[in-house]
Amino acid sequence: MSEPHPQVVCALALHPLITRDADAIDQRRELTAPIVQALKDGGFFRMLQPRAIGGMELKPSDFACVTEAFARADGSVAWVVCQSNGCAMSAAYLDPKIARAIFGSIDGILAWGPPGAPFEAEPVPGGYRITGTWRFASGSQNATWLGAHMKVAGLREVRTLLFLKSSAQMADIWHTLGLRGTASNQYTVTDLFVPSDYTMLRDQPADRREDGPLYRFTSNQLYSAGFAGVGLGIARGLIDAFLDLPAAKVSRGAGRPMRENNVVQSQLAQSEAKWHAARAFLHTTLDEVYDHVVRHGEMTRQQAAMIRLASTWAINQSREAVTTLFHCAGSVAVFEDQPFERRLRDIHTVNQQAQGRQLHYESVGQIMLGLPPENQF
Repeated sequence: MSEPHPQVVCALALHPLITRDADAIDQRRELTAPIVQALKDGGFFRMLQPRAIGGMELKPSDFACVTEAFARADGSVAWVVCQSNGCAMSAAYLDPKIARAIFGSIDGILAWGPPGAPFEAEPVPGGYRITGTWRFASGSQNATWLGAHMKVAGLREVRTLLFLKSSAQMADIWHTLGLRGTASNQYTVTDLFVPSDYTMLRDQPADRREDGPLYRFTSNQLYSAGFAGVGLGIARGLIDAFLDLPAAKVSRGAGRPMRENNVVQSQLAQSEAKWHAARAFLHTTLDEVYDHVVRHGEMTRQQAAMIRLASTWAINQSREAVTTLFHCAGSVAVFEDQPFERRLRDIHTVNQQAQGRQLHYESVGQIMLGLPPENQF
């Protein structure tokens, strides 16, 4: 088996700090200052940025390994790292001078909410004027820039516009079941001017400034890979915690230790198999598509569908493993001081997000059968 990427090793080295601050992350609903600083110092917000501006341009499979490594310790840290890097891919679609102005500083971190809000950007001389409210800006607490994906009035295009966080009014809305530390809050701008140079047609070849194979993947595909890593990491953390339960632990009413229970043995083995199989499918798919892009320049529609399938499958199989072993652990799993209940909350929150939707299976099946997908893909 190949050696882990150096960024994975660095992520694992932060586990003691993350474990120490995990309760504070959950209670405060944002990452602690020491963790944010460690992520900045380690370059963890630069992993998908172009090398030309100091980024790493990690392969998608390596990126997924890093988010998985963080999620083994805490799902919220991993989610923020993934989301922030997906936003930072926009550097490849900006003039390099503008990209350096936004991302050149160690504090140059971008957050945004998903597209689909019913607001339009008004073209004006030199740029656009925008008004609107967006939600789910994961990592907004440590961001210095925000973005909005908006239809342009009078044009058939969706443009991404970037502006300083100080230009927006933030609202604390992130009171949730899981992933509480992601600070996925709401932001509003009113009659804000955004210069044209700070806007782009995201993921569109017309605005792509970088030729590296990473940027033949869309930001949504990298979100898929990274959030699949988050799901796998949460599941791996819970499986390992389950294996660390005392050998003599006896469930209430049972006549022998839990480890001697045949049902528990079977469910543990099946959970382990699901985890390894889903992880292998994800990484094999990502690496095969990456190698194809290196050789041929662009991926096929079938390959894009396989990325979606492998990512969705990894998230859903991770949820099944977590749920199964949470119940196997018995009453100990419900206590906040045990390493189970937060992972259960987090994996179900991951699964409720767009990347884990069951609807993706339908879309992939339609593409495999030569049909256009009926739903947004």
